[in-house]
Amino acid sequence: MSVDRMTRLNALLARELGQLVEIYVVPELPKVLITITGVKVTPNLREAVVFFSVYGDDLETLSDKVLSLLKKKRVQLQSALANQVVMKYTPVLRFKYDNTPARADRVMEILSELDIPDSED
Repeated sequence: MSVDRMTRLNALLARELGQLVEIYVVPELPKVLITITGVKVTPNLREAVVFFSVYGDDLETLSDKVLSLLKKKRVQLQSALANQVVMKYTPVLRFKYDNTPARADRVMEILSELDIPDSED
């Protein structure tokens, strides 16, 4: 499969899984924002790693809760995904916490604390 086609497939699966997470996972954790940040499908289309991020209080505890809930709902999400996206194989979903947004927020927080004057040339 071409690189462009894999990129489009990853984006499609991320978009569809984002909607499915809203339906199946978010109602159980109403005060948590869960975002699907990306999907990486293996070349044989048999497995997919789904990256997610979490926003809310106490990110470590929340990320563990969300990960366990996603693992618990994996079969349900895969089944719903198979109904939404027509593929030869529906990939087995594996979930991985993506802490990039949390790290980016921390960097922005540190930068805002620094008192750097604007330089005028």
